[in-house]
Amino acid sequence: MSEFLGQSNTESIVVIIRSLCSIDDPGVSDDLIEHFSEHCESLTTDEVDDALRQLSNEGVKFNGEPRVIELYHGLLQEKLAAAERNLYPAGHPVRIYMEENTLIRNLFARLNRIAPVTEADRALATTLIGELSRVDLHYLRKENQLFPLLEKHGWNSPSQNMWALHDEIRAQLKEARTLVIDGAVETLNRCLGPMQSNMVRLISIEEGTLFPNAMELLEACEWEEMREGDSEIGWMLAEEPTLFPTQTAEPIEHSESADEYTHPSQLTEPSELPNITEQMHHYDEGYMTPEQVNLLLKVLPLDITYVDENDRVIFYNRGEERTFPRSKNIIGREVRFCHPPKSVDTVLKILEEFKKGTQNVADFRIHVKGRYILIRYFAVRDSDGTYRGVVEMSQDITDIQTLEGEQRLLDWE
Repeated sequence: MSEFLGQSNTESIVVIIRSLCSIDDPGVSDDLIEHFSEHCESLTTDEVDDALRQLSNEGVKFNGEPRVIELYHGLLQEKLAAAERNLYPAGHPVRIYMEENTLIRNLFARLNRIAPVTEADRALATTLIGELSRVDLHYLRKENQLFPLLEKHGWNSPSQNMWALHDEIRAQLKEARTLVIDGAVETLNRCLGPMQSNMVRLISIEEGTLFPNAMELLEACEWEEMREGDSEIGWMLAEEPTLFPTQTAEPIEHSESADEYTHPSQLTEPSELPNITEQMHHYDEGYMTPEQVNLLLKVLPLDITYVDENDRVIFYNRGEERTFPRSKNIIGREVRFCHPPKSVDTVLKILEEFKKGTQNVADFRIHVKGRYILIRYFAVRDSDGTYRGVVEMSQDITDIQTLEGEQRLLDWE
């Protein structure tokens, strides 16, 4: 690529765009782009702006050229993002978010190359839209990990405003998946533009406002804790990101007061209850260690979340497969921030009626990823009837609905 010998990034961009705007063999432009992609690690905004300014002064008409638009929103944005990513150590939550944003841009660049999608392109479009749909994990980490920490520092705007855009994009992706599977390519092409616009706009908000402000607000230890919780939800990336250094937390010692529970030795003679140990706590019926309680809650085929009387999440069980993702940053979070904006009013109404004592149970049934989910809210009250919070239980009842008749024998074989 003699055109690039001794040239700066700005000069290289000028050469590429001149080639894209000429009537030369498109293969030449492709070779220039490939060479630039391999040898340019990152770009600054000044370098790109200087290149576009020089072309404009030369009278090159590049604004409406489709391949220049693709270059700008694809390769150049990727190189610009690389410069920002390199400011963060490998495995840092913000760096992972930005790596996923680069993946989103690349997927759209590939999708734009086959636009408008035809029947012949439907298989590739199905794959690309499926990969884009993994952005749900990107949004779930923000909603369950990043937003709760920002709330603790008094910044509630992302929880209140950005979540609604997440849900709008989720709905657009769901529609796109249905349309491409059904072969409705004309309708699909009409919805891809607004979907890309929303996702690119959200990336711009993240990288221009959300992440820089979050870096100002959060402490290093909070980012390390966040990285640990992020792994519970997952990533959009194909491979697990590099581990980010975490501090080893010192075990927290809890002092148990006599009014919190009654020890077995205070209830009966040890001889009457064999195998009762000092580590066991007494419950209404029986005794278990904290480890046994944790194992019990973990094995239950339910997602359980407990919100106390102050509307703060204080507990969730950690099962093998949760219907709705949870991570430890949700603990202590105000419950109204734990739900998408469209359902917050319903949640607040449930809490209000539970507190007043007019209702004790609220039931919902929804479809999630092809499964039928039962969601139940129960008011928690003490022996005096005082409201002590609410328990949310979610259960996948898809297979339960198919049960008929009786089964009295094992069916393991």
